[in-house]
Amino acid sequence: MFKNIPKTVWALGFVSLFMDISSEMIHSLLPMYLVTVLNVSALSVGIIEGVAEATALMVKTFSGVLSDWLGKRKVLAFIGYLLGALTKPVFAIATGQVTVFLARFIDRIGKGIRGAPRDALVADITPQHLLGAAYGLRQSLDTIGAFLGPLIAIMLMMATQNDFKSVFWFAVLPGFLSVAILMFAVDESPNTSTRLLRQPIQFHEIKKLKLGYWMVVLTGSLFSLARFSEAFLLLKAKSVGIPVSFIPGMLILMNIVYSLTAYPAGYLSDKIGRKGLIATGFLALIASDIAFMISDTGWQVALGTCIWGLHMGLTQGLLSTMIADTADPDLRGTSFGVFSMASSIAMLAASIIAGWSWDAFGPFVTFLLSAIFATASLFVYLALTRLD
Repeated sequence: MFKNIPKTVWALGFVSLFMDISSEMIHSLLPMYLVTVLNVSALSVGIIEGVAEATALMVKTFSGVLSDWLGKRKVLAFIGYLLGALTKPVFAIATGQVTVFLARFIDRIGKGIRGAPRDALVADITPQHLLGAAYGLRQSLDTIGAFLGPLIAIMLMMATQNDFKSVFWFAVLPGFLSVAILMFAVDESPNTSTRLLRQPIQFHEIKKLKLGYWMVVLTGSLFSLARFSEAFLLLKAKSVGIPVSFIPGMLILMNIVYSLTAYPAGYLSDKIGRKGLIATGFLALIASDIAFMISDTGWQVALGTCIWGLHMGLTQGLLSTMIADTADPDLRGTSFGVFSMASSIAMLAASIIAGWSWDAFGPFVTFLLSAIFATASLFVYLALTRLD
């Protein structure tokens, strides 16, 4: 099941794993740090998270186009991962929300630079019949890092008596380890580079992207309106009385489920198709929102978080696979970039709406709005699949 997946896909998975350990050690604590130490509002958290994630997706657009034009994926991925590693110490020395915002902003620029070239490289080196498994594997390794990061953060918070900045300093090491793995273990195929360097990308070549591709873009963008930042899952955990040092445990639960389902979902999609699995992922998000709406205890929040992880495992790798399925081979980087640009606008709007509704009406309305957007996305997706 794993043996035919190219070694470079494994290497890229471990690059993602260690960078996610580094990032999630910080990001799993950042909402509480902002609210309890720096005294910012939920709306400010939403703006910071929304702008940061939207920036990553917008930058991904241009890095994807650039990787097609240069015919080089690895160098752009390296720049992106290095930038992410270099921002980690800034969180530890930050003294106010402006510095935190700038660090988060630059960190997400790095994520945007590396994302599309990395995803396109997976498609470049993987046989068509293994695409779902390859993206699922990379996503699973990425997500293992995403639950190890909060787990390490919990242990360090307990060991340091809730010293946020000490934990932020510990996050620096796995970030630079990720960069080292990329430098020495990721091999970009020379044949791929030669083929892609054939000519610079021209804007009119976007016309090569067919209807099936744009249907995936529309589906993913609408779905992003329902997927606000996981920071609000952590704030929900805080609102029901879970101690600060244990709140990152919610991300651990989410990412355990995410990592356990991403690869099987990708593998299964190669056998039975993508559409039904994606629709099931939409239903899982709706169920998660309902669980959060009615939860008033820690275990209920934990249940909602696990279902949230299930929806991530059923959708995120498969959306990337569907982009690879429908993209022109010479425009793969551009295709992932355009998809990210469209999603970024929706994600920014989602996080701002979530922050505003949280401050104005409370958590119930925030998750109700997510459920409404997810339901609308599901109906649009089902309608589009009938046209395909």
